[in-house]
Amino acid sequence: MKISEASRVSGVSARSLRHYENEGLIVPGRFSNGFRDYCQSTIDRVLVIRSLLESGLPVRLIREVLPQLTDEPDVGTDVVCAEFLHEVQSYRDRLAARIAALSDQQAALDTYLQQARRTAS
Repeated sequence: MKISEASRVSGVSARSLRHYENEGLIVPGRFSNGFRDYCQSTIDRVLVIRSLLESGLPVRLIREVLPQLTDEPDVGTDVVCAEFLHEVQSYRDRLAARIAALSDQQAALDTYLQQARRTAS
């Protein structure tokens, strides 16, 4: 299917599909005229990519694990899953630390605003 149909079927914009291709996450076929040709397995892969991106995982991590998640499900799955889960946990922990730092900054700003409002009154 052409990129417009692949976009409609997957719910992912044509721009995102091109981006996934540029990042090496998907490799669509080509028609004789050079247009991209998306098969169902590529669409299925796009749905996995979209789900992982919506979870907040970086493209770098997705690129590393995607072949094992979609291409070779029986080859070293336990090791891949363990490594992937470790990476996801590490990413989540870094995210939690960033959230905590932002919460501290927000609390400091709230305190400042309360003091400033008392002074202005």
